[in-house]
Amino acid sequence: MKRIELDSPSVVPHFIGSWFIENLSLCETLIDFFETQKRHQTQGQTAGGMNLEAKNSIDLSIRPRDLEAPDHQPVRDYIDALFACYKDYLEQWPFLKSVLPRVELGSFNIQRYQPGGHFLKIHSERTTVGTSHRVLAWMTYLNDVNDGGSTRFVHQDLEVQPQRGKTLIWPAEWTHAHQGNVVNSGTKYIITGWMHFPRSG
Repeated sequence: MKRIELDSPSVVPHFIGSWFIENLSLCETLIDFFETQKRHQTQGQTAGGMNLEAKNSIDLSIRPRDLEAPDHQPVRDYIDALFACYKDYLEQWPFLKSVLPRVELGSFNIQRYQPGGHFLKIHSERTTVGTSHRVLAWMTYLNDVNDGGSTRFVHQDLEVQPQRGKTLIWPAEWTHAHQGNVVNSGTKYIITGWMHFPRSG
């Protein structure tokens, strides 16, 4: 067996969409919202459970039905901004638009990483039958981080430094395995989740 390279007329795309949301003040509002929800915050976990060597964060999980609560207005406003990014992502990839005219959001998280915090375990978002419905992953950095805290996409050799309002959408598949590097100083806040195939019927 011998590996060969196929000729390509163009650079292979990495399929990671990136935007700045228009209303940057949403980021501060979401941070404030997170900090008022202390009784609902939990130690971050991976699919394998709690392991501070794999992931060290404080997470606030938000379920779709939570969005109906009056105090969740900032989150509803954010979802509207995220949807604008999603629509533009579909414009960039017409085939995906043809097979995924609508998506659903399940539960998602706002996360805080203190100095020393990280998600160093290399992971992707669709690795089991239980996560096979995920199509896209998404994340918005809610603040600037100048010392550490970057997101590294290992197969694309791409590192993204957190900037307030920077939003990423990427395929949930193993091809986009990634990790969150250690925050050396300051605090890192993100909001992140998945877009799913809609339920049939």
